[in-house]
Amino acid sequence: MKRHILLIGLPGSGKTTVGRLLAEQLGAPFVDTDAVIVRRMQKPVAQVFAEDGEPRFRQLESEAVARALGGPPTVMAPGGGWAAQPGALETAQANGFVIYLKILASTAATRAAGEGTRPMLVGSDPVEVMRNLLLAREPFYTQADYEARIDTRTPAQILETLLEVVRERAGWGT
Repeated sequence: MKRHILLIGLPGSGKTTVGRLLAEQLGAPFVDTDAVIVRRMQKPVAQVFAEDGEPRFRQLESEAVARALGGPPTVMAPGGGWAAQPGALETAQANGFVIYLKILASTAATRAAGEGTRPMLVGSDPVEVMRNLLLAREPFYTQADYEARIDTRTPAQILETLLEVVRERAGWGT
């Protein structure tokens, strides 16, 4: 039986990029929780953080994941802090297959800072922020069902590995 696939990791780890590619190859819907929140709130994520606070953002994120988990199998990309929320991983693993996209903090910082849309990086040293995020979140990330080291790999190379893994271990066999 096909299971939901959830990609977790630091901001800038490629969850959205790889998630879209993976969903396309599997013929599955793709759910980016940030995009769901932007549509629902009618404002960018940075504005949700600034006006409504991180707790409200995390609530909206949890609701988006729960809705997706209640539907047909999907590929999901929750935000980087989702996995550290109480009960998030347990719920996801009961309903899906969780993949940690492992990346160095410095690589994630370079990628995420370049986008200019990450609320946690505004006005800060991006590498230091990512190191602190990784320190706080990695104990949760490492509870994933599978860990993919991605630093020096292209999205296509990552996709190839993940396709093999989800076909073998998450019920998406050919």
